[in-house]
Amino acid sequence: MDAQSLLFVAGVVDYAIYMLSPEGYVNSWNAGAQRFKGYRADEIIGKHFSRFYTDEDKASGLPARALHTALTEGKFDDEGWRVRKDGTRFWASVVIDPIRAEDGTLMGFAKITRDITERKRAQEALHASEERFRLLVKGVTDYAIYMLSPDGIVTEWNAGAERIKGYAESEIIGTHFSRFYTEEDRAGGLPMKALETALADGRFESEGWRVRKDGVRFWAHVVIDAIHSDMGELIGFAKITRDITEKRDAAVALERTKEALFHSQKLEALGKLTGGVAHDFNNLLGVVVTGLELLSREVKTPSATKTIASMQRAAKRGATLTQQLLSFARQQPLQQEKYNLNRVIGSFEAVLRRASSETTRFEIKLEANLRPVLIDVTQFEAALLNLVTNACDAMPQGGTLIVQTGNVQLDHHQVGTLPAGQFVRVTVRDTGTGMSPETATRATEPFFTTKGPGRGTGLGLSQVYGLIQQSGGDMELETEVGKGTSISLYLPALGEHDDADTASTETNAGNDKALVVDDEPEVLDMAVELFRTMGYDVLSASNGADALKILQRTPDIDVLFSDVLMPGMDGIALGQRARELVPAIKILLASGYPAPAVSSTTAPFATFNFINKPYRLAEIVKMLRKADA
Repeated sequence: MDAQSLLFVAGVVDYAIYMLSPEGYVNSWNAGAQRFKGYRADEIIGKHFSRFYTDEDKASGLPARALHTALTEGKFDDEGWRVRKDGTRFWASVVIDPIRAEDGTLMGFAKITRDITERKRAQEALHASEERFRLLVKGVTDYAIYMLSPDGIVTEWNAGAERIKGYAESEIIGTHFSRFYTEEDRAGGLPMKALETALADGRFESEGWRVRKDGVRFWAHVVIDAIHSDMGELIGFAKITRDITEKRDAAVALERTKEALFHSQKLEALGKLTGGVAHDFNNLLGVVVTGLELLSREVKTPSATKTIASMQRAAKRGATLTQQLLSFARQQPLQQEKYNLNRVIGSFEAVLRRASSETTRFEIKLEANLRPVLIDVTQFEAALLNLVTNACDAMPQGGTLIVQTGNVQLDHHQVGTLPAGQFVRVTVRDTGTGMSPETATRATEPFFTTKGPGRGTGLGLSQVYGLIQQSGGDMELETEVGKGTSISLYLPALGEHDDADTASTETNAGNDKALVVDDEPEVLDMAVELFRTMGYDVLSASNGADALKILQRTPDIDVLFSDVLMPGMDGIALGQRARELVPAIKILLASGYPAPAVSSTTAPFATFNFINKPYRLAEIVKMLRKADA
């Protein structure tokens, strides 16, 4: 080495560069060696280089092995602890090369040492951090965290993956992650599409059904991240899966509850509107029916009699329509009694079978020991006939129709807003055309129908819904286009010894003198005429206050016939005051609304006689005769 090169080596401070004799004794020393090792040249030249090694390495013969390796292999390259003059240790990167003369004679060794303690500490810290992270990931139980190869083979598996997926680490490492997907998703290529998306976009995120080891499905939230090396090479994928089945079920249940509440509020609003329309319509029909009743007594010509009869039939159909509207509005008067629906359906079976077509396979399945319910049997039979007729209409080419009963235990709000408890379920199921979701949501609305013109009023299902709601139950509709419809009616079950309250009101009717009260002038005039045709001396008033004054002036009135809903004092309050003034008076109340809609919890409404508008002369006479009996 020339003089210039020797000066360069001697001046290097970042590397310890020095020469050893063939036996390992130091015979040169640069500035870097003095900085790293702590020895001056005069302190170390002539000393054996093994003094730089730890006691453990010297005891194992590492210094001699290092020279032997350099001599036999041409180079010794290693990292390890070395010792400074002051006894402190540092982590060194060491290279030893043999130095030979031109004739090949070994002249010694060149040794280069670099202090890489900080790098080692950084590597150790990184390794410790990675190990802590690995242990953390391994220990997580709420998330399935695992690694995939670029081809989707599972390479790492944590405790959460074992808990959620059901596979032990030994069972799953080395297998393809597609096994966690459903058959439908595998057939659709979803697993590989997920990896392709993660590779292209850097991340894939979705929710869907996944399959555990035991075959049970769960709803999963999945994130897949593509992992690349520092050189940008794909080394695999990190996959995180979370079981959110309970969260999804809760969200679905909440959404169903919201939909049910919205539907209920919508039908409630429609019910109020419908009830109000029916009430006003009843008042108008009352005038028509009463007027026709009076005309029929005066007109005797055949043509006029025929015309009046046609008008009376039309008015009767109008009255039936208002009853259907009131049924939807849950304002129809019900005559509820305790019944076993198996016996009701059994006795009504012949009618139901006649309503079905010859191409329909009709089945009735009645559960034994069916619990009794409180129901208006006439209205229930009409509702059941409605459902059977609709089912048959939905199967123009024939099919299967099943009427089935059963006892069921419901949880809170399992069906609509029904409380938890025992219920009786009556189901009418068909294999017909079914309904779309949009149609199903409107099926119980009044006047909504999927039938062609002239084939239905659209009140059938709304009437059924109103009856069941008014009876304290609910209705559930399940349908799918092309797969049929199932409508289930749920009614509160009674105990074996529960007694049903049967509405039975003793009525009284009087004669001689009657007081007629109504705030509608046309209705009042017709009612006055009806009572006059029955032979009463009639007094009239258009409101409760005026009627009360008449009662105070005329205490010998035998019958009070009053509308219920009037401005100021209503008919119920008037009836109470009338009994105080004239204890023996017979009271008959009337309304375009049915009794349940106008009754008051604080007034003794049930003690009054009640008649629905539109009323006919024969109905009033019948009630008065019953009161005299």
